[in-house]
Amino acid sequence: MTKREIEVATSDGIATAHLFGTAATGAGVILYMDAFGPREALFRMAERLAGEGYTVLVPDLFYRFGAYGPFDATTAFSTPETATQLRAMIGGTTQAMTAADTGFFLAALRQAGATGPVGVVGYCMGGSRALTAAGTYPDDIVAAASFHGGNLASEAPDSPHLLADGIRARVYVGTAGVDGSFSPEQSNRFVDAFRRAEVDFVLENYVGMTHGWCVLDHSVYDEGGAERHWRRLIAFFAETLKTR
Repeated sequence: MTKREIEVATSDGIATAHLFGTAATGAGVILYMDAFGPREALFRMAERLAGEGYTVLVPDLFYRFGAYGPFDATTAFSTPETATQLRAMIGGTTQAMTAADTGFFLAALRQAGATGPVGVVGYCMGGSRALTAAGTYPDDIVAAASFHGGNLASEAPDSPHLLADGIRARVYVGTAGVDGSFSPEQSNRFVDAFRRAEVDFVLENYVGMTHGWCVLDHSVYDEGGAERHWRRLIAFFAETLKTR
C-alpha cells in the first residue's frame, strides 16, 4: 500500500499529514483523527479504506501544538499528566480551526490526484469535524460519516447540527449505544435538525458498543462492532463516491 508523509501549509502553520493509496477511483477521503492523534491504529484504518480505491488523507489536527505524544489510547485519559495535555489540545483545536484547515486538506487531496468526489469520516472528536467539514464545503464533500462522534448536537454555538441547512452531502452517523458525549437528547436534536433541513442521512445506534469501539487500539475496541462499522462505511462510500 502506498503511504507517504506530506506537509500541508495552512493559515496557521504546517500540518503533517499522511497519504494512502493512489486514487484508483479518482475519489478521495479525509479521515479525521480521534483525540489521540495520528498513529498506527488510524494508519491501518486508512490503508483499509485506500484498499477500496480511494486516496486517503489523515491530517494531524493538533499541529498547532508542535511535537506531542505518542499517546497510549488505553491509558492516556487515566493518567493525570497526559489527560491534562489532551484536554488542552482538544479544547485548543476549535471546530472553526479544523474547518479552515479542511480547505487546505482538500487542496492536498486534489494535488495527490484525487480529482473526483470527496468523502470524509471521523472518529470521536473527528466525527464532529467531519460533519462540520460537510457543512462548510458543500460543493466539495458529497459524503460524511461520523462514528462515536461527540457533541454532534450540543448547545455550543459551533455544534455541527447547526450547519444542517448547508449540508448537501449524504450523511451517516454511527453512535455508541452508551456514549455520554452524544446523549439521547442530542440524538433527538440532531435528527430534528437534519430532517428539517432535508439532509439525506442515517443515524444508526450500535447497541452494546461504547465510545471508541471502532478504533483498534482503544480499550473498548470491539471486533464484531468494528467489522459492522466497516461494512456500513465501505458500502456508504461505494454508493456515494464510486457512482459519480
